[in-house]
Amino acid sequence: MKRISVLQLMLACFAFVYSQGVTWSVDLNTVFDNREGDKHYSDNGTIFLTRVSPEIGFSFMNGTQKIAGGVSWLQPCGDDWKKQKAKAVVYYRYNTPELRMSFGIFPRTQYIEQLPAFLLSDSIAYREPDIRGLLIQYVKPGGYAELSLDWRSLQSETKREAFNINFNGRWNPCGAFIIGGHAQLNHLAKQEKAPEGQGVNDDIMVNPYIGFNLSKATSLDSLVVKTGALVSLQRSRMAGGWQNRAGLLVNAVAEKKRISIEETFFAGKGIMPLYPLFGTLLNMGDPYFQAPLYSRTDVNFHFIRNRFVNLQASLVFHYTEKAFGFWQQLKLRVFIDNKLWKTRNDKTSHAEWLRNNY
Repeated sequence: MKRISVLQLMLACFAFVYSQGVTWSVDLNTVFDNREGDKHYSDNGTIFLTRVSPEIGFSFMNGTQKIAGGVSWLQPCGDDWKKQKAKAVVYYRYNTPELRMSFGIFPRTQYIEQLPAFLLSDSIAYREPDIRGLLIQYVKPGGYAELSLDWRSLQSETKREAFNINFNGRWNPCGAFIIGGHAQLNHLAKQEKAPEGQGVNDDIMVNPYIGFNLSKATSLDSLVVKTGALVSLQRSRMAGGWQNRAGLLVNAVAEKKRISIEETFFAGKGIMPLYPLFGTLLNMGDPYFQAPLYSRTDVNFHFIRNRFVNLQASLVFHYTEKAFGFWQQLKLRVFIDNKLWKTRNDKTSHAEWLRNNY
């Protein structure tokens, strides 16, 4: 029996992969975010980052499954190589019209709906673009549900174990009426050989809502209004029992051609009582939600918005009883993959315009 050489094995593997279908993509993001205002909840400063994420893989089973790998390269502008960060991306993806799953390390862009600011702040979304764990999605014509596990930190002598579980869901039972919700469990455990006084902490947030998609009833391109409760349960096991907070959350988004305005309003009791103790280790949402009364207004202008490029400028206004913040943002995303490349010259393609990650 003849031995199979390494070269023959590699050629056989390449032939198998090629016969099944090579997949590839390149995702480029640049963010300029200048922050000014009071420092009561959020520091001033400028965030200027560029990230590129090339991937290559192969699909099989009629394209419903694939294995892909690549790298996510994050480079702060003006820092040369000092603060660059490169992380591996490798995952399995199962994709059918109703059921979708990902396992491994994969981009947050696979979410059907990006996490709202009270669950994931802009700052963290910029620097942590990938999910490290799993994502399960169920999609129907009238709605969807998705559940993810993001293992943020593995326990070691210097790091605390940390993970979060997220749920997004929305259903359109009839007409313009929609029902949905968001939920998150953040768990922050101890490090190995933890120092005295370090304990286990939990953060639970739930946001059930009802709303209306009024796009067809107005001259606007899109108008969606949602209102619901925002409930927080947080616990530091070393400091005592649960601290319960709740309030009213209203969100409205209006779009007309290249301009969109989004208003988020919260009134209640600040939902992050443990933020002063643990910061983003436990609470990954925007720290402005510590305030009992908070309004965020985003005014966005899309310079370019098509299947491949989204270049957006935003003015963001934060109002609380104690602080005011004014952010000026410029965000660019360029994305291309093997499917889009094949139809790049097809003027009749019905692919939706590219959305930003954040």
